[in-house]
Amino acid sequence: SEANLKNTNLQGADLSYSDLRYSHLHNANLTGANLDYANLGGAILDGAIGADFSRAFNVSFKYLKD
Repeated sequence: SEANLKNTNLQGADLSYSDLRYSHLHNANLTGANLDYANLGGAILDGAIGADFSRAFNVSFKYLKD
């Protein structure tokens, strides 16, 4: 964990079950990425686009859509 993935194009990537705790994903393109059961505890997701966090774990409330 603690990967630096800021400004990365992860469009369509299979990140299911990944341990992405404390990773820097700001401004990452997550359009169509599979985040099912990924652990995003403490991850920085500011500016990330296209993400569906509905099946990911430990996502900060500030990144969840209403």
